Amino acid sequence: MAQDNGKIVIIGGGIAGLCAGVYARRCGYAVDLIEMHDVPGGLATSWHRQGYTFETCLHWLLGSKRGRPMFAHWQEVFDIGKLDFVHSNVFVTVEGGGKTLSIYTDIDMLEAELLCVAPEDAEEIGTFTRAIRHLSDFEMPELDAGGLRGWLSLVPMLRFMPALQHWSHISLSDYGARFTNPLLRQFFMGGTAELSALTVILSLAWMNQHDADYPIGGSQAVIAPIAETFRDLGGRLITGTRVERILVEDGAAVGVALAGGGTIRADRVISAADGHATIYDMLGGAYRDDAIDQAYAELKPFPSYLQVSFGVSRDLAGEPGYVTRMLDTPIAVDPGTEANQVSFRIFNYDPSFAPAGKTAVTALIATRNHAYWSELRDTDPAGYRREKDRIAAAVAAVLEERLPGIGASIEVTDVSTPATVIRYTGNWQGSMEGWLPTPQLGLRPLPNRLPGLANFYMAGQWVMPGGGLPGGLMSARAAIRDLCAQDGVHFPRGAHRLS
Repeated sequence: MAQDNGKIVIIGGGIAGLCAGVYARRCGYAVDLIEMHDVPGGLATSWHRQGYTFETCLHWLLGSKRGRPMFAHWQEVFDIGKLDFVHSNVFVTVEGGGKTLSIYTDIDMLEAELLCVAPEDAEEIGTFTRAIRHLSDFEMPELDAGGLRGWLSLVPMLRFMPALQHWSHISLSDYGARFTNPLLRQFFMGGTAELSALTVILSLAWMNQHDADYPIGGSQAVIAPIAETFRDLGGRLITGTRVERILVEDGAAVGVALAGGGTIRADRVISAADGHATIYDMLGGAYRDDAIDQAYAELKPFPSYLQVSFGVSRDLAGEPGYVTRMLDTPIAVDPGTEANQVSFRIFNYDPSFAPAGKTAVTALIATRNHAYWSELRDTDPAGYRREKDRIAAAVAAVLEERLPGIGASIEVTDVSTPATVIRYTGNWQGSMEGWLPTPQLGLRPLPNRLPGLANFYMAGQWVMPGGGLPGGLMSARAAIRDLCAQDGVHFPRGAHRLS
């Protein structure tokens, strides 16, 4: 492919960096993509332990349905049509007090289940399910440097705007409090309750359309082919290398300086890396304003997390794929953190994650005390291992309560902590994603340019609230499209081509 439109260096080989690299190569730019870890993917990753694969990112993918806009956008960066998708009839099963609530992905089945389990909440159930039906046809709008892509992009959204505005300004915590039934309250309030209620409604709306199914192979089923497309298009992927500083001359980004020495010059720099590290470390805080400082001081990122993973020598095909257990006695996670519930992913729907007749099971526990885990790992390695063992034992006990005798079938145990997240991804505060789409922030993108710095863009979860793979794709697409508009370069649309 021709490389006559200049050179771009991209920092960060997660989903946003890889997608930006593919789009940039398709537009004729030479591209060096630099990733600090030894494999691309960033937070979109999994790892192998003794024959098992433990996924930490992807549980469903927006854009799984042919003919829908997000499917077409994915097709621009890799052949998504080659993936095998699994549709689940149940999003999550909530268990507590000897009772069970199934959150179905089919809206009619969901409404019937909610009315059966919680007839006392019939009025609010009707409001909730009507919102899901109404927003089932809503699509993520295209973005540009200032947010939504022009007035034309707003026209198809007009009929959705009242609902979007209403639900985006209600937190899950406040919305859950409207219900009487304890299982329904737990569904809304038991997780990251600061999120806006719109996030749950949109998720269920897309699942109802079969546009948010799970790809066999998890996150690597998406990351690996995008990285392959990037390489096939002639992009250069540099792994195991950390960017120490973004080079600036005469108010314009001109390349990067690498940790350990060496520089890479470029005509443009795109950071798809951690936002805080980019602005305050790689650029030394020189290109920020009050709005940026206020965002990083006041906006809430997603919390960090511990992930406890089990390799179970048992076929758990009859169990729900995602189950949340309410706890009578909370688990003490770390100073200041207690877990009142544990959610298990039972990957019986992905045969690639375990040997035949066996199952990978994971549990994620949120915490904001990332500093505790990082300090413990650095100053007391033995204590760090003991704490990981303690958490694993507590989670195994909850699983044993759910599946009596399962403990004897656990043959692999693995625990990652916020210190693990920080060490491998550098994500600020060990956050599991980026900015939380709270009622205060909503889904409004942040600017992808910095004041006073030319030839520089940002992409990824610190630009697009809500995190997730689609946000990485869309923010990368917006950055390259706007860069092309500045250079007078054609931005190609449609399925990716290698030449």
